[in-house]
Amino acid sequence: MIARYGPRVADQPRVPLRIAARSLLLVSSGAVRKCEKESMMAKFKKRMMKWGLSAAQVSLAAAMLAVPALPALADDEDSNDFGARIEQRLRNSSKHWFGIEGPLGPSAPPTTGPYRTAVQKASDQVLVADSLKVEYLSRNIANNADQFAFWPSDENPTHQIWCIEEFNPSVIKNAAGQELFLPGGFVKKWTPGVQRVNLRTGAVDTILRATAGCDGIRRTPWGTILATEEADNGGAYEIIDPLNVTNHTILDRVNGTVVDENGLPSTKIVKRSALGIFAWEGIGILPNGIVYAGDELRPGESVANGGLGPDSDGGAIFKFIPANPRTVTGPIAQLSESPFVAGNLYAMQVSCTTGQQYGQGCETGNGAWLSISAANARADAFKMGATGYYRPEDLELDPMHKEPAGSVRLCWMDTQNRGAQMYGELVCAVDNAPMTASASQRTVVVNRLLEGDMDMNQHDNIEFQPLTGNVYVIEDNANGDIFACLPDGTDRDIKSDGCVKILSVKDSSGEPTGFKFTADGRTAYLSIQHSNDTNMPLLDDYRTDDLLKISGFRIPNRFER
Repeated sequence: MIARYGPRVADQPRVPLRIAARSLLLVSSGAVRKCEKESMMAKFKKRMMKWGLSAAQVSLAAAMLAVPALPALADDEDSNDFGARIEQRLRNSSKHWFGIEGPLGPSAPPTTGPYRTAVQKASDQVLVADSLKVEYLSRNIANNADQFAFWPSDENPTHQIWCIEEFNPSVIKNAAGQELFLPGGFVKKWTPGVQRVNLRTGAVDTILRATAGCDGIRRTPWGTILATEEADNGGAYEIIDPLNVTNHTILDRVNGTVVDENGLPSTKIVKRSALGIFAWEGIGILPNGIVYAGDELRPGESVANGGLGPDSDGGAIFKFIPANPRTVTGPIAQLSESPFVAGNLYAMQVSCTTGQQYGQGCETGNGAWLSISAANARADAFKMGATGYYRPEDLELDPMHKEPAGSVRLCWMDTQNRGAQMYGELVCAVDNAPMTASASQRTVVVNRLLEGDMDMNQHDNIEFQPLTGNVYVIEDNANGDIFACLPDGTDRDIKSDGCVKILSVKDSSGEPTGFKFTADGRTAYLSIQHSNDTNMPLLDDYRTDDLLKISGFRIPNRFER
């Protein structure tokens, strides 16, 4: 927008009159350039006449200038690909739209063999946009660090609480093959499942051991941690006072038996069976205790691999409504006060009509909630006709969503499979009545926000940047990339208005995961997961990953104004 000032009435302040910036289509059509050219030629002739040249001389000079030596195409006409021009314009103006300068072009080149070493700088791990800076938070987090939550708040965190995605929990052995024990000698030393990281020192401690694929993890509004498993029979565990819990161990995943370091029943960690048994990853938690989550399942997955066989649906989207919704604020004093103690679980069914018409091809539209058994969530969802998606992974609540009042917007990644030329998608649903769950009331509207392509694909994690509404998508790939994407604007479509690449992992044996912003939207953290650790020492008898801190993100001026 260009600001100009109109005439003032007495005692009135000068008020800028806004004149809209040139339309891209007008510029592309040549109308603006034609007017500019004619205006410049008129000024040129006037100046030449002022210098005393004859009219014939002026006309000749103007004619010579008006004819270019070679045909020149306008800025927006020098390509037959309008979309490519728009993408380039977005990259060129990334500071305005994303607060980032110099976004990436090509991804990092592939590597072979063990890339990670003890002497590497943090910048050796990733390529980043020109205005971003990378440093280590820790090189001692356990291997397969996946997602994390800030503690005790996003605004003033002292720690991060991480899920460690070890799918095959086992007792750790020494080089001689002997099983190790925790300090005190009462409990065997199992593989780590949940760890905390000190943001000031980078020190790492293990909170919980023997989880199966700990992946989705969130801090609850009442001051606990919910850590969940991505295994096909994955459960959810609630942890209270996580800074004072060390080396607790799950001895029985089915029954949820958890003991402390001395082998006594844990009073700090409990399995929340009411939330459901399925392959957890993305989680959205409301202040009253409602939980949204997805089941990471491929369509047609074999029974041997934990699926439901040929022609079965993919993973469903679930909603848990507590039996006693929380109506107060502040932290709880004991786990029995949590709204996760009891409740009911529902699976989303999307219909292709205003009534009930569901099935293959009805992944977007009007949704309702079907009552299912928490203990058999996956099988029940398929049997009842819930809508399936291709590997729903991370799920987040949109913090910028405000209308309709009382509604909630949840967005999740369907990772899909780029080898089959399915490049992944970001799907969003608006639940207009979170406390309502009825098969006959279609209170949800589901639509796609973003679809992948040959460069940006197999999205795994999603993160909304605070204050801007920009969406960051993280690939589930070797040499994986991170893209910053605009939300949908006021244009006709309901898709993201465009994306730029801001980070690319250099190590082909690793992938980016757990990307999350601080509350001010200016700093983010992530893990480089499951790198080849041949050249790295063990820590606490286990392999490690790198945690990176990325700074230099800016809130674009249009938001600060």
